[in-house]
Amino acid sequence: MTARGWFLFSLMGVLWGIPYLMIKVAVDEVSPSMVVFTRCALGAALLLPFALRQGGLVRVVRAHWRPMLAFACIEIIGPWWTLTDAERHLSSSTAGLLIAGVPIVGVLLARFFGETERLGARRVTGLALGLGGVAVLTVPHLTGGDARSLTEVLVTVLGYAIAPLIMARHLKQVPTLQLIAPCLLFAALVYAPAAALTWPSTVPSAPALASLAGLGVICTALAFVAFLELIREAGPTRATVFTYVNPAVAVAAGAVFLDEELTAGVLVSFALILAGSFLATAAAPRDRASTGGDRPPTGPVSSSPRQTSRADGRVGVLMDLPEERPGSTGQGGG
Repeated sequence: MTARGWFLFSLMGVLWGIPYLMIKVAVDEVSPSMVVFTRCALGAALLLPFALRQGGLVRVVRAHWRPMLAFACIEIIGPWWTLTDAERHLSSSTAGLLIAGVPIVGVLLARFFGETERLGARRVTGLALGLGGVAVLTVPHLTGGDARSLTEVLVTVLGYAIAPLIMARHLKQVPTLQLIAPCLLFAALVYAPAAALTWPSTVPSAPALASLAGLGVICTALAFVAFLELIREAGPTRATVFTYVNPAVAVAAGAVFLDEELTAGVLVSFALILAGSFLATAAAPRDRASTGGDRPPTGPVSSSPRQTSRADGRVGVLMDLPEERPGSTGQGGG
């Protein structure tokens, strides 16, 4: 990979690893609805002009509005609120580590929705390790008010795992910007009334305002642009590897900026979830041989799942597509 590719790789590891920190800071002063609205509105305002410049946006929305509506609800409108609300009670590092379990759920859902590829011992081991990491992280929080927050994060994980399946089946030919920009705009309109009703009576502090701006500008709009450039530079397979860096960034940011404690349980769960995610989503040896290692396939669309990343650093499972097709760049939510 070129120096430019490594720079983009490192950049994405940070851009989609810090949203948990920013959400934690913002939600201490403004409502979850306000956080989601601000992020969606800023992201849409920055990305929509580029989507319009591509041409045919209205035609694309008219042709695909049903799956786009489902995608917006399952990827953004529901999960962004449940994740934000959960961080009122959970640490940012805990939320980031739990979200790292998305690829594990994605593998299971891909099987449920018709994926016939044999899991094999390596993937089964990965699933077991990942679930063990989630258990280590969640068991100490199963009592008191944390139980609701954990449920909200698990709902978020489920949404992040289902949304890529919708995209793979119904939206794979829609260019990324023409998918994300309308979805962000729709989500902003949905949350506008709730944001207005929960508008803070006093101006939030500078850190909270900076976090809101960072979520919309950096973790949504800029992250999508950088990710698309990384796809062009390194290809879709290598481009998604950075997602394994995101939880480390989330944990480190929480410890450095919010003084969140790095307990033995957090470190053990971190190792188990990341190892489990890597093993559970790794391609089978015969698949790597047939596609030339990291090179994307050049033949017909394959039915095997690959990872796709979103704006919170989450990883999903997306049906592998040729690199040159409009929908092959993956997608990002927030």
